[in-house]
Amino acid sequence: MALDLTILVGTMTSTAELVAQAVQLAAEDDDVRISIKPMDGLDASVFAGGGLYLICTSTYGQGDVPDNAKPLYASLQSARPDLSSVAYGVIALGDRTYAETFCFGGKRFDELLAELGARRLGQVFRHDASAGTMPEELAAEWALSWMESVRAGRALAA
Repeated sequence: MALDLTILVGTMTSTAELVAQAVQLAAEDDDVRISIKPMDGLDASVFAGGGLYLICTSTYGQGDVPDNAKPLYASLQSARPDLSSVAYGVIALGDRTYAETFCFGGKRFDELLAELGARRLGQVFRHDASAGTMPEELAAEWALSWMESVRAGRALAA
């Protein structure tokens, strides 16, 4: 059964975009259709009709979502749509040297989507930039495992 997945990318330096592309490349032979959408210019209507989403976002400033993600985040806060037909996962990028706000970009989206009725599948993947590991490789590995879990869960629910 094919999986349709939309990856929404929040980034300041393109790292999250590179991570999303690595996920797409890793899954290309796996009967998964992946669409990558930078959050630039998006609003709450991106979730209309439901579906499966992967939020891939960095953290900026004092634990904020990146600049290109701010309009989408604000739109979700103000429109408060019913997202009960949305399932999602989160790849959160951060730096543990900022312990107080580590991966807060992803955390903020996770909390807001859950508040609006969306259902998170699996645990949030958190990458620490100060660890010296490549986020693209680790996130792609995590995402493949996450997609298998999603597929197994859907098969059980069907």
